[in-house]
Amino acid sequence: MRTQSKLYLYLIISALLLVILAVVALYTGVYDFNGASPFSVLGKLIKGDPGLALNDKYVIWDVRASRIIMAILIGSMLAVSGTSLQGLFKNPLATGEAIGLTSGATLLAAIAIVLGGHFKEYLPEVVQFSLVGISAFLGALLAMMLVYRISTSAGKTNVVMMLLSGVAITSIGFSITGFLIYISKDEQLRDLTFWNMGSLAAATWTKNIVLTVVLIISYAVLLPKGKALNAMMLGEKDAEHLGINVEKLKKQIVIITSLMVGTCVAFSGTIGFVGLIVPYILRLLFKSNYVFILPLSAVLGSILLLTADTISRSIVAPSELPIGILTSLIGGPVFIAILIKFKKSL
Repeated sequence: MRTQSKLYLYLIISALLLVILAVVALYTGVYDFNGASPFSVLGKLIKGDPGLALNDKYVIWDVRASRIIMAILIGSMLAVSGTSLQGLFKNPLATGEAIGLTSGATLLAAIAIVLGGHFKEYLPEVVQFSLVGISAFLGALLAMMLVYRISTSAGKTNVVMMLLSGVAITSIGFSITGFLIYISKDEQLRDLTFWNMGSLAAATWTKNIVLTVVLIISYAVLLPKGKALNAMMLGEKDAEHLGINVEKLKKQIVIITSLMVGTCVAFSGTIGFVGLIVPYILRLLFKSNYVFILPLSAVLGSILLLTADTISRSIVAPSELPIGILTSLIGGPVFIAILIKFKKSL
């Protein structure tokens, strides 16, 4: 009970910080609301004030508010997916980027963008509408299955093999994506550049609804797995003795993380290192207690990506710095810090 009270306290503090950052993000931007504050404009919008200018309504609701919500949703899912994979593989380097998940999602999304016009008309209308998103999910799932098959033997996962196979898949994915960039047309090239650098500029409320549905389904499965992942830290055999269905747990994490990463890549492109930075920070505070790390990573991931997005769209205003560049700049030193820590423990 004491543990739950602490967890709730940390979640409340983190949520309050997230709300403060959302308010700051809503105020951040070069658009002038004719002396009015963004919150007064938002209030008029909620009340249905007929005197509200269409430009003000569009900027506050369709641009800023939708982008803030997308940053919260995607940051949360990327952090939880990274945390879950690290718990599954018992390694702090096991993120969607390191083991090829992001590369697989980006590759199939790139194929859908460049080559989708040749076969899209033969697909059902529902699939046509979300072809890039479905492709990104399938790419993440296939990459995860391939990495798992290569790195697992006799029920045991070799971490070194996992990372090496992830590097190989990432290399293959980037090379094929590079070829697609070479043969793409101007409009396709702009879309592919968006995928490779990552951005939340294309945020819409329709995408946010899809992300919310994916988040609810994924978290209903993953967030209660804290104790199971703690048991996995002891080893698969010990976890089985404690009543954990290890194979079922593996399949659930593989499928759900693929769903989350694939959906995020489909809507925002490649935003790296969120799944590495957040668990690393939380592990410094709570060791490897996934009862704390899993739910807190959901909130801290939102805080990290919302902060990075607010900086990326204001640091070179009125232009925008791709958010993937900023998260990689932050994540690179964290990755090196983890490697140095590993080196000292050898």
